[in-house]
Amino acid sequence: MNKDQMIGKWHELKGSAREQWGKLTDDDIAEVDGSREKLSGKIQNAYGVAREKAEEQIDEWEKNSRRAA
Repeated sequence: MNKDQMIGKWHELKGSAREQWGKLTDDDIAEVDGSREKLSGKIQNAYGVAREKAEEQIDEWEKNSRRAA
């Protein structure tokens, strides 16, 4: 999913992101607003993982989101 697609579909994906990363608050999700970079940063902060690990998690989540669609 490219940057524009994620931004455009963010309203649809917010619930899925909340389920995937339960430590993220509603405010965190609102701040992400479809930005992969912001989502990565929020995951890093909430879960104490490196950027690469956060990116891997996002990649997997995107794949699963596409399958479910």
